[in-house]
Amino acid sequence: MRENSCSPVPARRARLGAIGTLLVVVVVVAVAALGCGATDTGSGGLRGLRSAAGPAGGGDGGPFDSHRPTVRRLDPDLLDAIRRAARDAHRDGVPLVLNSGWRSRAHQQRLLDEAVTRYGGVEEARRWVATPDTSAHVTGDAVDIGPTEGAEWLGEHGAAYGLCQIFANESWHFELATTPGGECPDLLPDSSSRS
Repeated sequence: MRENSCSPVPARRARLGAIGTLLVVVVVVAVAALGCGATDTGSGGLRGLRSAAGPAGGGDGGPFDSHRPTVRRLDPDLLDAIRRAARDAHRDGVPLVLNSGWRSRAHQQRLLDEAVTRYGGVEEARRWVATPDTSAHVTGDAVDIGPTEGAEWLGEHGAAYGLCQIFANESWHFELATTPGGECPDLLPDSSSRS
């Protein structure tokens, strides 16, 4: 018996093939976008990028590339300190990645709004996300470091560069808060402690 070309089996195979092709295209586009280091240049987020040769200081496209607004708008002394620390961490075999640097006021407000939704209120959200008026990211005076191993390394060695963890609940957040080789100030409980 001959198969009817109008039977549901070939039509179903064609639909499944088209769906499969569409899924492949979506995955390829997503991987390409992530692989190219897409960055929200107004946010401060660097998506955990790092150069293969370790931290760099120029325009190589790495995490410390001064062409990125999140890096370029950092306080120059802070940027110099974090670059030196990243080089030394790299020599110790520890990845130190700039996850966030300068942020626009609009992006900081967006982060706060998201935290209000996540934590159910402004008071709890402010423990984790500063307002645009109090955020050291907005002024270019703070960096968030990753991965955890890098933040821990900087927590141990940061004072040698003048870099200090500021908040007890944010082991990744660092600011220039002492002279190189000096002593870091006591930790604030959280970002709501800064007015």
